[in-house]
Amino acid sequence: MSDLPAARLNVLVVCTGNICRSPLAERLLHAQLESAGIPAVVASAGTQSMVGHDMTPEAAQLAQHYGADPTAHRAQQLTERLIADADLVLTATREHRSAVVSLHPRASRYTYTLNQLARLLPGALAPSSEGEPLSPVELVETPQADAATTLRALLGDVSATRGFSPPPTHPDDDDIEDPYRQSAEVYARVGSVVNIAVTTITNDFATAVGRR
Repeated sequence: MSDLPAARLNVLVVCTGNICRSPLAERLLHAQLESAGIPAVVASAGTQSMVGHDMTPEAAQLAQHYGADPTAHRAQQLTERLIADADLVLTATREHRSAVVSLHPRASRYTYTLNQLARLLPGALAPSSEGEPLSPVELVETPQADAATTLRALLGDVSATRGFSPPPTHPDDDDIEDPYRQSAEVYARVGSVVNIAVTTITNDFATAVGRR
């Protein structure tokens, strides 16, 4: 049982070392969700974490470039408790998603790669043939206390319908490559992919609670 207030969505982002991809996504999600007025607590962890380390300088620069503060991050190891306490787990790759579910099997219902959730959310918000939203969400502005409940309902809808959604063109499209010790070009490419996914997720969450 999470000690965090139910009025806030608890999001966990996972990669390998917790110094590049997951903290970048964490910091961007924190900044964008806060800007959109979405009540959330965002943390990150690594399956083989470099515990206590800052973000790499390259990842920190990308966070700043996309409008987030990288200074608060310290890497931590992924644990079953972190997963169990989360409402939503986002991973860099399918391998990380499998590692999360191996630690806490019930998380299969609420764990996605970052790109996967960005791909699935628009379908959950799309109108049906009768013109009704597929999600149980009403697109009116939701009080702060109810926004997290609304988003949990939306995520439940995504979980229930993800098996019916078309797969990506290539399976590895749901993965984000590891930029650690790679070139500035690779970091820039990863930063762009992470920012696009985070922006899509934030915009869809904001739509769901009537903040767009």
